[in-house]
Amino acid sequence: MDAIVLLKDDHRTVEKLFKEFEQAGDCAYKSKRRIADKAVEELTVHAWIEEKIVYPAARAAVPDTTDHVLESVEEHHVVLWMLSELTGLDPRDERFDAGRNRLGELGEQLAAAKPDAPHDPLQVPSAHE
Repeated sequence: MDAIVLLKDDHRTVEKLFKEFEQAGDCAYKSKRRIADKAVEELTVHAWIEEKIVYPAARAAVPDTTDHVLESVEEHHVVLWMLSELTGLDPRDERFDAGRNRLGELGEQLAAAKPDAPHDPLQVPSAHE
């Protein structure tokens, strides 16, 4: 399987879990816990394979990507910290939905930025650092 296809499949899997979480309803605590646990697992595995395989390969192939890779690792750090907090949180806790909401807000920001993103790889700022 192509690496990009695999990574995109991971993203689609997590997006489906987020939608399932949103549709579960306010009182579906057991379902939300199960969905959240699956999302945490999927995101953790995804971050691990990126950091262990994808990022080192990118740095080796294109040394100018080092800053971008380090920034991505830092973003993973923040997400993994949030996921670790979500893991031990009671689904009745108001912060349980708030963690999901924050991920949704970030997703909306990413989606809104996509139309303005360059299509030429050399126009991405990290290509010139």
